[in-house]
Amino acid sequence: MPRFEYIALDARGTESRGLLEASTQNDVVAYLRQSGYFPTSVVPEGSSAQAGRRANKKAKPIAPAGTGTKNRVLFQRKTVKSKTLMIFTRQLATLIDAGLPLLKGLGVLAKQEKDLVLRGAINAMADSVQGGSTFSESMGQHPRIFNRLYVSMVKAGEIGGVLELVLMRLAEFQEKAQKIKNKIKSAMMYPAVVLSIAIVILIFLLTTIVPKFAKIFEDMLGGTGNDATLPWLTLKVMGASNFLVSMWYPPNLYWTMLAVFLVGLGWWSLNNTERGRNGFDRFKLRMPVFGDILRKGAIARFSRTLGTLVTSGVPILQALNITKETAGNIVLSDAISKVHDAVKEGESIVSPLEASGVFPPMVISMVDVGEETGQLPDMLLKVAEVYDDEVDNAVESLTAMLEPIMIVFLAVIVGTIVIALFLPLVELLERAQESSN
Repeated sequence: MPRFEYIALDARGTESRGLLEASTQNDVVAYLRQSGYFPTSVVPEGSSAQAGRRANKKAKPIAPAGTGTKNRVLFQRKTVKSKTLMIFTRQLATLIDAGLPLLKGLGVLAKQEKDLVLRGAINAMADSVQGGSTFSESMGQHPRIFNRLYVSMVKAGEIGGVLELVLMRLAEFQEKAQKIKNKIKSAMMYPAVVLSIAIVILIFLLTTIVPKFAKIFEDMLGGTGNDATLPWLTLKVMGASNFLVSMWYPPNLYWTMLAVFLVGLGWWSLNNTERGRNGFDRFKLRMPVFGDILRKGAIARFSRTLGTLVTSGVPILQALNITKETAGNIVLSDAISKVHDAVKEGESIVSPLEASGVFPPMVISMVDVGEETGQLPDMLLKVAEVYDDEVDNAVESLTAMLEPIMIVFLAVIVGTIVIALFLPLVELLERAQESSN
């Protein structure tokens, strides 16, 4: 098999050189583009002496483009932001709906695309389609950019001859999914940020301010033996300060690092087991306040994904498999898996949904009505809209409730330390007044 010397640029513009085995020069170009690189020169081995001297002499085999085989990734590829992918989807749907051929539309979008990784994928897909592959098959060669849901919907659109409609639905799906995801993140982010600030303030006060006051009290009382005369709250704060400061010096520092490492290792190990992930996902759904928001968001994502897939013409069993993979929660995935098994046996999807304990009665009732009337996709999309509104309301209520709670929480932490530090001074002033009288 002939070998070709290549020069290519990555997403950052860094130049890379090497040597590849391939059937034709076009196969090398297609492979590099699929790998997220942009070839600037591909020539047969030995035709360029300068390139040959700089090239990597370890030749690597390459599968011909358009054969449908899974290529090995030569360089690490990066994913594309969901917003960038959403814009590409909507623009492609608009171009196809306007009557532009698919190849022409891909060429137009590739020229204007600023994201280098997506631009390389678009060029590779255009080459693959031109070589005889379907659009969905060419997308399937880029799993880091286009997931199974995306590819399956495009395939259904190709078969039904409504590709532009499916792409428009995909864009709307991505917009709504991203919107609900951002709302849930914002709801979780606010208390996390405030709690982090509170911890930083607490550590600063205990390691910097309290030790200075402790030194003042020691001088005023004439030694550490008289600490018992200090108020109980002051003694507790000083004890916490001494403990925290001592953790930064050997050997306590080593024990602290070991403890942090073991906790992290235990968490990582637990999170990488099915039982651990299952327990953690169940805990997330049962958390007070936050669990309700996560549950509603998961139900909205499930309903929208399954409804969009079935509406686009994807078979129900395949749609359930894809929905299970994109559920984002093992508890919900197990419930969907039981639904899949029930439908495969010719049963209704209502019973396994109800038995899972994840879905509220309203969702089960709406799905039941949709199944009986033959309008299941429409009913699922209505469920998604209802729970989108539920998440919006829950996030707004949570934010309104958390703001005063977090302010009070910060005030209590700082106020407790301030009171603990000034109580001895107040008592000393009172004693001084009594002695003067």
